[in-house]
Amino acid sequence: MTLLHTLLAFIVVLGTLIVVHELGHYWAARWCGVKVLRFSVGMGKVVWSRRIGPDRTEWALSALPFGGYVKMLDAREGDLSGLPPEDLAREFTRQSVWNRIVIVAAGPLANFLLAITIFAGLYAHGIPEPAPLLRAVPVNTAAYEAGLRGGERVTAVNGEPVQIWSDLRWQLIQLAVERQSAELQVKPRDESASRTVRLPLASISPQDLEGDFLGKLGLDLARPMAKLGKIADGGPAMQAGLREGDVIVAIDGKPIVDGVALIELVRSSPGQVLRMSVQRGGQQLELSVKPEAKKQNGKTIGQIMVEVPVAPEMVIASSSPIDAFGKAVRRTWDSSVLTLKMLGKMLVGELSWKNISGPITIADYAGQTARIGLISYLSFIALISISLGVMNLLPIPVLDGGHLLYYSLEVLTGRPLSERAGEIAQRAGMGILMALMVVAVFNDLVRLMS
Repeated sequence: MTLLHTLLAFIVVLGTLIVVHELGHYWAARWCGVKVLRFSVGMGKVVWSRRIGPDRTEWALSALPFGGYVKMLDAREGDLSGLPPEDLAREFTRQSVWNRIVIVAAGPLANFLLAITIFAGLYAHGIPEPAPLLRAVPVNTAAYEAGLRGGERVTAVNGEPVQIWSDLRWQLIQLAVERQSAELQVKPRDESASRTVRLPLASISPQDLEGDFLGKLGLDLARPMAKLGKIADGGPAMQAGLREGDVIVAIDGKPIVDGVALIELVRSSPGQVLRMSVQRGGQQLELSVKPEAKKQNGKTIGQIMVEVPVAPEMVIASSSPIDAFGKAVRRTWDSSVLTLKMLGKMLVGELSWKNISGPITIADYAGQTARIGLISYLSFIALISISLGVMNLLPIPVLDGGHLLYYSLEVLTGRPLSERAGEIAQRAGMGILMALMVVAVFNDLVRLMS
């Protein structure tokens, strides 16, 4: 069922993005007066089709689900000498260079508009996410040296308001790419006056961005204290005398900052006796518990058979429709710019090519976000739509960006690219795309095996 769920989620993502992208080309072509012969979702052999509209455009589903296309009346694809003059006037290459630029650019633009629409809807509706509360900060980290200790609520980064944890991460990753420092406005848990701390990001290398770069800085999401929930009958916790509502404040003399720290320590201590300092009402107790050794995914872990709540404090970040739209536009723009910067760092060797993902990874994330909930799934669709728009604008022949490059040269020189040069460029572009696909699929398989 999980595999089927993942496949369905991936198909919805892929189908949505293809249809939106190609509809951009389709509507722009119609607006510019170009005759559209076929609108296909998928590539290869047509398996189903129906002709609709005054032009009898063929709307089709094709055998290969990866991709799609809009086929316009084009003199480069066959002899059009037998067509009536009114149809010849609607042929693609007979249009002005500016009309051709509009038609080609409309596909990526449609992807950006889809992302803006989704983000605006989510921001207006309200996004439930963890609050930007900091966990206890480890010593010898940039956050600790900046004066952060944990329990603070981050309210702004470099003057930009922060409502939820993802806002904080998004602001910091953009600054880290530029290797700039961050001015964090923080408010202590006791609600005393807020203060500003300067967090240097020079210690973050491009390679750190591939993993948990916030953890490297010493920043982590605050979790509830280690307060025990329901205790299983006959389990190690019950045998040791632990009760629901007990708060574990230390183990073997080491403070336990939250429920996550308790779970991690218990899991790493199978068969070992742990001396727990327990807060029960107004009493301080000392109890010993021995976690049972259990096999999980080929590893031996410790369990004491008790529930420990670890859900972070949640807030709902919402905006007015106008603010939501402005925020959506900024998020789409910033995501596009960040994608280009990351690609640039890959080209100069500052970032690993392991960051390139293919269809397997995208399908996996589609399934994961769909299982989390609709908001996460829609956010994922918006981000993939932005990536698709950016990738299609790259100046690689066979992509929209390659065609835009041809037409830009035509504007500058006053004449179109020669057929011979176009053929060579197309072959080179196809080679580049195939190489990128091989890298992406290889990375997917490595991630899958690891």
